[in-house]
Amino acid sequence: MKTQYYTATSIDGFIADSNNSLEWLFQFGEGVDPNQDSDINREYTAFLADVGALAMGSTTYEWIVRHSDLLSEPSQWAYEMPTWVFSSRELPPIQGADIRFVSGDVRPVHAEMVEAAAGRNVWLVGGGDLVGQFADHGLLDEIILGVAPVTLGSGAPLLPRRLTTPPLQLLDAKVADGTFAMLRYAVGSPQE
Repeated sequence: MKTQYYTATSIDGFIADSNNSLEWLFQFGEGVDPNQDSDINREYTAFLADVGALAMGSTTYEWIVRHSDLLSEPSQWAYEMPTWVFSSRELPPIQGADIRFVSGDVRPVHAEMVEAAAGRNVWLVGGGDLVGQFADHGLLDEIILGVAPVTLGSGAPLLPRRLTTPPLQLLDAKVADGTFAMLRYAVGSPQE
């Protein structure tokens, strides 16, 4: 079982633009389509098959809800596994989805997620600051990046933390669909 941060990023390290939008990413296709034969779809489908629980921050959740009109179309919720949404605000639930709204320390929530995942992986969807909180407590095992061939100049940073000691260990690097660099790093425990 691993806790993994799997996301797309621009070359200059942003996961969303300055308007918290992913529109820049859609020029490469509107999301992942498991019915389409591409490197990225195969990677994502294989990754998702090993996920038993996921977590995201409120900005990510709100963007997904708006973008997919989930309050009107709850059947469009893409995840069958339990989802934790970290927020200090009250957010609208999606009818029929197993969504658990939480706030505060990530450590006890991570323990709940690991139990719910039942031996499968925990996926930290984003944003970067939430993932950083897991990393701060040594609860992040891998970072998996799809690096898109664009720069954004500003926006939501990939991971607004210093992870320098020990350095990340590159586990895999490959080209996907002739456009993305797919990188997978192991994260060591932070040293005091």
